[in-house]
Amino acid sequence: MEAIMCMLSSGRCTRTHLYLLLLIIIALGFHTVEGVWPLPQTVTTSPERYPLNSQAFYFGYGRQSAAKPGCSVLDAAFKRYFSLIFQDYTSGNGPLRFNQNKPFTVEVSVDHDDCESYPNEDSSERYNLSVSAGKASLNAETVWGAVRGLESFSQLVYQDEYGSYFVNKTEIDDFPRFKFRGILLDTSRHYLPVTAILKTLDAMAYSKFNVFHWHIVDDPSFPYQSSTFPDLSSKGAFHPMTHIYTQSDVRRVISHARLWGIRVIPEFDSPGHTQSWGKGQPDLLTPCYRGSTPSGTFGPVNPVLPSTYQFMTKLFKEVSSVFPDSYIHLGGDEVGFGCWKSNPDVRAFMQKMGFGGNFPKLEAFYMESIVNITSALNKTSIVWQDVFDYHERIPKDTVLHIWKGTVPRYRAELSRITKAGRRVVLAAPWYINHIAYGQDWRNSYTVQPLNFSGTDEQKKLVIGGEVAMWGEYVDATNLHPRLWPRASAGAERLWSDEQQTSSVDKAFPRLQDFRCLLVRRGIRAEPLFVGHCKHEYQGI
Repeated sequence: MEAIMCMLSSGRCTRTHLYLLLLIIIALGFHTVEGVWPLPQTVTTSPERYPLNSQAFYFGYGRQSAAKPGCSVLDAAFKRYFSLIFQDYTSGNGPLRFNQNKPFTVEVSVDHDDCESYPNEDSSERYNLSVSAGKASLNAETVWGAVRGLESFSQLVYQDEYGSYFVNKTEIDDFPRFKFRGILLDTSRHYLPVTAILKTLDAMAYSKFNVFHWHIVDDPSFPYQSSTFPDLSSKGAFHPMTHIYTQSDVRRVISHARLWGIRVIPEFDSPGHTQSWGKGQPDLLTPCYRGSTPSGTFGPVNPVLPSTYQFMTKLFKEVSSVFPDSYIHLGGDEVGFGCWKSNPDVRAFMQKMGFGGNFPKLEAFYMESIVNITSALNKTSIVWQDVFDYHERIPKDTVLHIWKGTVPRYRAELSRITKAGRRVVLAAPWYINHIAYGQDWRNSYTVQPLNFSGTDEQKKLVIGGEVAMWGEYVDATNLHPRLWPRASAGAERLWSDEQQTSSVDKAFPRLQDFRCLLVRRGIRAEPLFVGHCKHEYQGI
């Protein structure tokens, strides 16, 4: 303050006064964004900043890049990110503020030309980003890593109080901690329009999620329109025309996800959670009995009829051709045995098979048969942890999905499953359909996926985690506020180094900043606490 008063009063200013004044000017003039979310593995930023202008800004391919112009993934990404970076851009929006002879170019180079493929479990997402005067260099092994790097670059760009765009000198070397970073959406309990799913995929990419787990059918409704068994949706959906996903809808979701580097893994959960299936497929579900007579109600899929497995073979053959990912989720959770116990045909089958009264063995028989069907279709199965808990014999490459319980309980399950040599996806601590007043994102942020009793080899079997949004109380009206930015806490835990991101207090301002970025991009993300965004949500 003394330095400012000195200048205003035209008094004699010492060298110290001038030095202090210079520091004040620098502090006011330079700005950096709060940081990239999720936090890169290594990032170095400088106060040195460079102006950007939409009319002198270009994306391009490096000379040594294996991908060239015409690459569907990167060409589409360049268009998307131009609009995301320059949100107020309109063509012919006045004269350039900066010298046209000094354009800014983001040059992208990738080692592999996987432009027309789909991301898979082995796809590298590593990238290196270097931002300097007039240029940003983005290098990645694959186009999927390049897409992650473009997201990071977009988050580095900011506007000053006059609306001018800048980016600071930055070096980033980045890669995900876990290969599998998923979001589960449940489209059975409430139908989610395709547009809501596509917007979810966009927001997932902003947080660097890479797996969309589509829990597409369940007890309440069967919205997937099967070309092989059209009655499943015509009789099992909430409405046979308005509340279904046509083959075209599914292709649209998969195509959109691919351009973001997101895998789409469908779940057709059985033998439980199948009440809607029975409406369109006669004799699929088990008739329940009251004493010696049928009660008129039905239980899980009937595991004793050959027709059951013939139906499942045809259905999964179709599903395997529609969904290109090598993984398919087969469910296997929460199977009630009461109806099976009541049915005389089921009991007779169990005696014949030597199961006695051991109904978990009957479930094991069923799940082993279904996994064998999908294995024959060259699909890797994911099943809920119940399948492991019932000691079912399933292929060694089957992935177990942990969903149950408290911290001690899921840690014990992690130890048991990995000790058996099985790969694991952890979802239990990220069931964010459960909500609480206040900043419940902090609970998600403090999860330590590898903090369980086991060897280093066991911990390598934890391939990632998943944020689950079950649909009992969620439809398109509240999906995005409930999901974002709460899911982003799990995203950072699954992408970033745990040591560097151990403090929720340090994470808070970055997540606040990221939440405002989501809002600016049209995602109806709920606030973290009291405050405001420079650009408030415009959709209301």
